[in-house]
Amino acid sequence: MQGKNQKIEGHRTHRVGWLRAAVLGANDGIVSTASLLVGVAAANVGREEVLLAGIAGLVAGSMSMAAGEYVSVSSQADIEAADLDRERRELEADIEFEHRELAAIYIERGLDKELAEQVADQLMAKDALGAHARDELGISHISTARPLQAAWTSAVSFALGASLPLVTALLTPLSHVEWWVSGTSLIFLAVLGCLAAWTGGAGIFRGAVRVTFWGALAMLLTAMVGSLFGTVV
Repeated sequence: MQGKNQKIEGHRTHRVGWLRAAVLGANDGIVSTASLLVGVAAANVGREEVLLAGIAGLVAGSMSMAAGEYVSVSSQADIEAADLDRERRELEADIEFEHRELAAIYIERGLDKELAEQVADQLMAKDALGAHARDELGISHISTARPLQAAWTSAVSFALGASLPLVTALLTPLSHVEWWVSGTSLIFLAVLGCLAAWTGGAGIFRGAVRVTFWGALAMLLTAMVGSLFGTVV
């Protein structure tokens, strides 16, 4: 039972892993698919070609995000595993040196020598490798690489993000599809930025402006390319 004065703090750093992958996937899904649709539509082609390009972009983008995230985060996991193996061997070879190393870290952070040594004693007695992983290597349960989680989160969020401009292109008149896709996608990006910032505890306005600006730039450049090649053809 918790006391009346006990404070429960709702920190959000445990969301870093999946939130980063989800925001990246959804943002990329909206921006890349909307840019693709706008670029193809600007080339003066039919609705079927526009939708086909959008569907192809959704499928290819989802698979690309999953593969990219899995490979990238797996590399991080391999590095973490290698560092932990090395630290484990160092603890077995010279635990006294490792104790002094850990105490030195705490002294550098502001503890006096006696207290730092006591802290190092107690933490290493409970979990020497865990203490060194956290305080020497910066590896904790919050930041540990999770390749599968990153892969499926990115793939699903990309597909969801990409479906928004794709549905817009399906429901709007072909003659105005570029404007509808561009406008609604900017709204989607602003909402995504707000949600991501709110979930992470950051400023909502700043998050919305950040993703909207880069999305608008991407769609503008793609529309220019599509219009150029469409005119040439």
